[in-house]
Amino acid sequence: TLLPKEQLYDNYDEEYNCPILDEDRVADELDNQMRECGVIVDYHGCDFFPERWFPIVFVLRIDANILYEILQMRGYNEKKLKDNIQCEIFQVLYEEATASYKEEVVHQLPSNKPEELENNVDQILKWIEQWIKDYNS
Repeated sequence: TLLPKEQLYDNYDEEYNCPILDEDRVADELDNQMRECGVIVDYHGCDFFPERWFPIVFVLRIDANILYEILQMRGYNEKKLKDNIQCEIFQVLYEEATASYKEEVVHQLPSNKPEELENNVDQILKWIEQWIKDYNS
């Protein structure tokens, strides 16, 4: 179990209207849990997670126009909206993942339509099933 959320943040970013994560504290808190098999982590970045934690990394991708609409509906301010769109256009998170982990374990998955999301879940489940078979043999 993680610490209460407020203990995992350093400060608050007024410009982006969001808390600033204490990455070292998060990694320390997760380390024991990550030693167990079969843990899934969902986060919008990965450069502070140790490579040893993940045998596979999935980067979900979305068309910038769709992302713009979603973030605008969420009420993102103009700077946060623009920076997130640029991040997606320039594949920042994919490049971060390939720089942080072996390229062969990093996979991009399109997430523009409901059927793509369903396919992603199916693909990830198949990978998990295979991993369980390989791990238990």
